[in-house]
Amino acid sequence: MFIQTEATPNPATLKFIPGRIVLDGGAMEFTDRAGAARSPLAERLFEVPGVTGVFYGSDFITVTKKDGDWQHLKPAILGAIMEHYMSGTPLLADGTIGSDELRDEEDEFFDEADAETVDMIKDLIETRVRPAVANDGGDITFRGFKDGIVYLNMKGACSGCPSSTATLQHGIQNLLRHFVPEVVEVRPM
Repeated sequence: MFIQTEATPNPATLKFIPGRIVLDGGAMEFTDRAGAARSPLAERLFEVPGVTGVFYGSDFITVTKKDGDWQHLKPAILGAIMEHYMSGTPLLADGTIGSDELRDEEDEFFDEADAETVDMIKDLIETRVRPAVANDGGDITFRGFKDGIVYLNMKGACSGCPSSTATLQHGIQNLLRHFVPEVVEVRPM
């Protein structure tokens, strides 16, 4: 098994590409050991000293570190990923192949009168923003819309990335304002 690695715009996060489907549809993020109990692979990755976050995309895993040098952490992370896939253990302990998206949708907020605007915003995020952000090892999901402000949740490499503010304000905000005049601003949640 060959696992590729790619740098992300976030120097604290590295993208690992195992050459197979990681999470079939959607994305999943683990920000601490307790949450990682749901996934044997995430648990194993949190055992590597310095690992503070694990994110699953469709065909990649991003790992975030607190401190330490990637040169020292990378072999242990590659070993954990390889051992997981060689063991045949399911990605999630309960055997499901889920994502965080259902929970995210339940937590959305917007006025029902704005439903058509929200549908356009979500479509733009889904078709234009998420694929580009996934290339950088992260994900962005819609959280809400109120008073012209779009609230987005940043995950994986995007969470805590030094360039995330520029991505939000210059990239995503300009895109949404161009296509959806009701959008005044974009903010992270």
